[in-house]
Amino acid sequence: MKSHFFFIVATVLYLIGSSKINAQCDSWIGKANQADAENAHSIYRQALKVNDYAIAFENWQIAYKLAPAADGKRDYHYMDGVELYKQKMAKEQDQKTKDMDAAIIIKLYDEAISCYQSKAITTKANTEESINLKLGYLYGRKAYDMFYLINSPYVETVAALDNSIKYSGDKAEYIIFDPYARIIVFEFKAGRMPKEKAVELYKRLNSIAEYNIANNESLSEGYQQAQASMEGIFSEIEKNIFDCDYFKEKLLPEYEENKDDPQVLGRILATFKEQGCPTTDPDIMKLAEEWKKYANVENARLQAEYEANNPAAAAKAAYDAGRYKEAISKYREAMEDETDNEKKATMLFSIASIEFRKLSLYSQARNTAYSAAKLKPNWGRPYILIGDMYGKTARSCGDSWDQRMAILAAIEKYNYAKSVDGSLAGEVNDKLSHYYSSLPDKSEGFMRGVSEGQTASVGCWIGETVRLRFK
Repeated sequence: MKSHFFFIVATVLYLIGSSKINAQCDSWIGKANQADAENAHSIYRQALKVNDYAIAFENWQIAYKLAPAADGKRDYHYMDGVELYKQKMAKEQDQKTKDMDAAIIIKLYDEAISCYQSKAITTKANTEESINLKLGYLYGRKAYDMFYLINSPYVETVAALDNSIKYSGDKAEYIIFDPYARIIVFEFKAGRMPKEKAVELYKRLNSIAEYNIANNESLSEGYQQAQASMEGIFSEIEKNIFDCDYFKEKLLPEYEENKDDPQVLGRILATFKEQGCPTTDPDIMKLAEEWKKYANVENARLQAEYEANNPAAAAKAAYDAGRYKEAISKYREAMEDETDNEKKATMLFSIASIEFRKLSLYSQARNTAYSAAKLKPNWGRPYILIGDMYGKTARSCGDSWDQRMAILAAIEKYNYAKSVDGSLAGEVNDKLSHYYSSLPDKSEGFMRGVSEGQTASVGCWIGETVRLRFK
């Protein structure tokens, strides 16, 4: 498949080379067809705003053919073309056509880049710095699409990524972190990238993130998230590319600057341990002694503080130890001192879960779940728990019809849960998908003289009334 794509790319590039470069960057300014180009431009831009891609694509083709560079002050015809061809690719079923569309996307990126480099398109500031930033932006977006959409060879994607950093410097977009990190890890694991190169690239990406976290207020959070994602990707190989000396060189100066901060000390020691640094290392031994002085007192303080602020801690400990009745008792003790209804509701829910899942006290668990729901309005989780009770006990609720009535009761509780708490819709829908096949048959309802929409009673311990629905 890739070789076929590369043939198409080569064909497109040949066609590009066979025309004058200047034609790629023609604007409508002063041209006889300026009015036609401006009209097509206006129509397709308006169509894009309302997601009418058919009209947009038709008029974009006209605007692009008449004036690829629009008025010479913007790259709309190239970048809008990229987005339109992405839409086209998403709907296209024929792989040959998709490959041709992908080649055109690369062509449009390259034309935009070429026009900025030749200054056929100018930026608003029209400075070398602003043009370089635009080039870095285009190379970054191109690399992103090459990695996630087009599946270009890594060597070509890396070239675009490197150019993004070359032109943007510390202002490179954070969208390049994820694809570059994945390529680095893949290439290193495949034995095609030396450790030193992987470390070098990691440091460069990290420095870009740190610069923007500190200096780019509007996008700081985005860079933080991208950096965290990159760290997660590198975690696959970090023990292979970073040695103890590297971490000592990085972290010991930080300790010297923060000797009075135990959190810094603890984090640094944990990192040394994770990296397998020898405990006999003099520097690490010194830090470990400092930690011991702090740890005993601090651990006691933290434990006391935790127990004071978390009266349900004893209940959780009892639950973890399998002492379920004791856990219920401790939760009820904790509730006596609690004034926050939401916290009380959470404790009641924990009690209901224990009564249901560990002690099989179904009626009692249901009552407790209802009590939890009353204390915390618009909380659907107690109703999910009740639905789980009905679903679990359905098989013990009489004959096949009665069992299916119990399933209907469970379904109604699940639906009610997501009706009051939309955040649970995904979880509820997963549960519902397993129960629809257990709905009663319409023929069985006919035999019993009941039809869809009528109400019916649910037997055994459930004792609910449900509205009939059939497979």
